Amino acid sequence: MISDENLILEEQLSFIMYLCSKETIKRYKEYLDPLDLTYTQYLAMLVLWNGDKISVNDLSKRLYLDSGTLTPLLKKLEGKGLIERYRDRNDERVVLVNVAPKGFELKDKVKHIPEKILAETGIPASEATEILTTLKSVLERTSVDKLPFKK
Repeated sequence: MISDENLILEEQLSFIMYLCSKETIKRYKEYLDPLDLTYTQYLAMLVLWNGDKISVNDLSKRLYLDSGTLTPLLKKLEGKGLIERYRDRNDERVVLVNVAPKGFELKDKVKHIPEKILAETGIPASEATEILTTLKSVLERTSVDKLPFKK
């Protein structure tokens, strides 16, 4: 028999993860708004800073975003002068994304953000590492797609 305790909102793992995500994004917003960057744009830039000249398709997989969401995001980043998009010379069907000089300048302006946010939460770095490991495990177990960071 299934207990009614299974139906308590605050005991739902999915709800707690949802709230943690929402609150974390809210904290990032405080730092990203002055830089005219959304959280999703920030995530895209994180991927690009760590793997320049990536295809739009690969970027889509890394961010778990479909092309209908990613294309407008990339257009905005390109309009801000942070990235450049161009067709692959070997296969014109492939669009590649490159960080523009202004995008690399932005990297220096955001380097401190993750550390500041972690400090604001009061979560020790060692505990944050444990949480990240646990959440990656949860994601691996719940994801129907192959994870781009899974080894």
